[in-house]
Amino acid sequence: MEFLIELLPAFMFLALILAMFTGLPVAAVLGGVTVIFAAIAVALGEMRLVQASLLPNRIFGGSIQNQVLIAAPMFIFMGILLEKSRIAEDLLITLQKMLRVVPGGLALAVTAMGTILAAATGIIGASVVMLTVMALPTMLKRGYSPELASGTIVSAGTLGILIPPSVMLVFMGDILTVNLAKLFVAALVPGLTLALAYMVYIVIAASLRPSIAPTLPPLSPDERSGMWREAVLSFALPLILIISVLGSILGGIATPTEAAGVGACGALTLGILRGRMNFTVLGEAMDGSIRTLAMLFFIFIAATGFAYVFRLIGGEHFIVETARSLDMGDWGILAMLMLMIFLLGFFFDWIEITLIMLPIVAPIVGLMDLGDHVAKNDMIYWFAILMAVNLQTSFLTPPFGFALFFLKGAAGDQIKMGQVYRGIIPFIIIQILVLALITWQPWLVLWLPNTVL
Repeated sequence: MEFLIELLPAFMFLALILAMFTGLPVAAVLGGVTVIFAAIAVALGEMRLVQASLLPNRIFGGSIQNQVLIAAPMFIFMGILLEKSRIAEDLLITLQKMLRVVPGGLALAVTAMGTILAAATGIIGASVVMLTVMALPTMLKRGYSPELASGTIVSAGTLGILIPPSVMLVFMGDILTVNLAKLFVAALVPGLTLALAYMVYIVIAASLRPSIAPTLPPLSPDERSGMWREAVLSFALPLILIISVLGSILGGIATPTEAAGVGACGALTLGILRGRMNFTVLGEAMDGSIRTLAMLFFIFIAATGFAYVFRLIGGEHFIVETARSLDMGDWGILAMLMLMIFLLGFFFDWIEITLIMLPIVAPIVGLMDLGDHVAKNDMIYWFAILMAVNLQTSFLTPPFGFALFFLKGAAGDQIKMGQVYRGIIPFIIIQILVLALITWQPWLVLWLPNTVL
């Protein structure tokens, strides 16, 4: 019996992984496994009923009343408002005109657009669908290979999960109980490095193989004359929003939660200034925000319950002791964690991996000591960004890469799924290389937050 009690955390984690493959809603799976193992723990004497009765207080006090998590709904609302008011559409058209004579110009415009969208919204599904609808038909019409076009769109559209204000970073900051502003700033350089790596690849691929990304003829004098006026207007509005959100955080003027409120108000104001905001658009944005938020918080509440029961039955102790018994050294454990997160990304979305894995591995990370490579007090921030870059791959890796299905659903018959799968391979390799780079050179993550904050 003692042997079974000691392995109860392992059985709970294994049951969760197996139940995730049933196709049931993630929140229902998390809640069901939590209730079953809480009952088993009570029956075995590993958990008292009074502890189980504290679960609602834990959920309400830890999640519902959490001031940090208020940022999530406002960032989501801001992103959907930008999509509905077509400010992003204006920007993409301008970028395509400006970069048309550069090798791979249309693909570069999509990547630049994805980077700006990421810094202004942090919403993935909406970004991928919007880029697909606006850019894919034009790219295919201009002779771009379906593989390059699809790979560019999904990789650019998923930058929002890494570049602040990222909703994923909001949840990570809460789970790890770290300074969210510092986590945002730490993600900035790696996110821009990844975007730059995409652009370098596109230029090299288009230069070596012009057939996959034909260069477009230059604009006529009449078209050029009005382009710069459009460019100023198209760039100015999103830039104001980015500066108001990220600038207020970097400058120490506002917390991320307050900056999220500024961003939501700013997106609403920009839509009014462009004359594209009405009650229909506002209603659609609010409806989309509430649906997304309800799904995220349903999972978050269920994950809070899972983590609570997992800790009570000795899960944290079990994980730490198991890691120590492997005798792999801290570098070996780090490599194992990164590989495990990468492999889970083939089957699960970032929200499941973050809310399930992060509370489990956080104690291990807290015990790591990499000497002079990373300072002890910076370890948790560095690991969080490593995990965030790693989770970029979860959107692109088949069979369940959600960004791939967003693209296919929006593209319809314009592109085949096999072409999408082939197109993502170079971008997944780039993500892994950038992950290796920031592992090798941690200053890329830590220099800016330690300097600014």
